[in-house]
Amino acid sequence: MFPYSSHLTPAGKVRRLLCLRSATTGFVLALLVSSFATSAQAAVSTATCPGAALSQPFAQWGDSSSYELIAGGSFEGSLSGWTLSGGSQKVAGSEPYGVTGAVGSFSLGLPAGASAQSPLTCVEVGYRTFRFFARNTGAAAKILVQVVYQIPIGLVSVPVGTITSSSGWQPTPAMPTGAAIAGLLMGGTAQMALRFTALTGSSAIDDVFVDPRMR
Repeated sequence: MFPYSSHLTPAGKVRRLLCLRSATTGFVLALLVSSFATSAQAAVSTATCPGAALSQPFAQWGDSSSYELIAGGSFEGSLSGWTLSGGSQKVAGSEPYGVTGAVGSFSLGLPAGASAQSPLTCVEVGYRTFRFFARNTGAAAKILVQVVYQIPIGLVSVPVGTITSSSGWQPTPAMPTGAAIAGLLMGGTAQMALRFTALTGSSAIDDVFVDPRMR
């Protein structure tokens, strides 16, 4: 507590009031942060996404984590919910490993400059990574990968890396979802989409999985 003195000059009284205001503001902020952290931790312990079918699609590449296929992520059926632009479209040809249970017939083509965004899907703080398959259909093909989160003021996108695709189908490295932060900010769960943009060359992607059991 700051003692008040009648012997302070006017300038000194102003400085004292400013110190009081600063201390009070800091205390209130500390309480708010503490309250938010406690509420967020409580939310994280109870808020969950609906159950989904899990598999280990990348086990043959040394990744034994369980993953779920995102909506339309095999590109075998309807792409309802996907946002396609710049000529991105379903094309013939699929990754040959049959990680969804059978070798498919289609993938998603991304000509240079094209972009595709998946439907929003529920993620929790434990949904740490995602992976997919990619190949190039032209020289020097690079794909920009972004995570897109729905927040109260709209959608926000964050780049998480680029993929240089090869001429044959290969699984990508595990890429971060950022769900730990988003889940905390949104009360334990969040709505996330994935956006793929062909920066250079033409590529195709297939079988997009997110990992809800990262350890």
